[in-house]
Amino acid sequence: MQLNILSGGAAQSVVNALAAEFRAATGYELACTFSAVGAMREKLLAGAPADLVILTRAVVAELAAGGQVLPDSCADLGCVRTGVAVRSGDKLPDIAGAEALRSALLSAEGIYFPDPKKATAGIHFVGVLDKLGIRGKVEPRLKSFPNGNTAMRELALATGARLIGCTQVTEIKSTRGVVLAGLLPREFELATVYSVAVCAGAASPEAARRFAGLLTGASSRTLRQNAGFEIGTE
Repeated sequence: MQLNILSGGAAQSVVNALAAEFRAATGYELACTFSAVGAMREKLLAGAPADLVILTRAVVAELAAGGQVLPDSCADLGCVRTGVAVRSGDKLPDIAGAEALRSALLSAEGIYFPDPKKATAGIHFVGVLDKLGIRGKVEPRLKSFPNGNTAMRELALATGARLIGCTQVTEIKSTRGVVLAGLLPREFELATVYSVAVCAGAASPEAARRFAGLLTGASSRTLRQNAGFEIGTE
């Protein structure tokens, strides 16, 4: 038996951590696709088989309004902020304010981040570059990937000096070889609430509801917090 899940990358570490427990309790294997929120939304709307989606609260609300997910199944996992990453062992950059962040990005030889058109953090990050007035200056050094997890893995493997990345905190914390340098400065903050919902066309709706309950319930609260979700602040 298989439960099909389409999820934004921000929830990947939590979902994977719960897979064995859910399999032992129900017999269901999780078949997960993790990528940019926009890409997962498009995949669902294109008819991909899915029992459950884990996307931003705004996108889940849109899908509920459109009848693609069941409104009474929508529940929040928590809030995820967007941060700056460097490779483990690299000097942590000063990103305490707009000018410090601007300087750190201008001096970077490579800037790693998720899809600037479909990923929540990627869309936001290019907006930050525009607000800082440096997008044109750093364009040759921008390295975008389909999702934040991939961007962070590539950052961890990259060689060279003064490399930096930006994506959701959960994706930074779950990637070996990179560390969280800090959150984006307050004026550029992005705090995103992620929600789960059962798909209207779910082949296994009861199992989907059960996993949604596990994902958002009290038993997984500490797991989510350790992964980088803020609970009760949304």
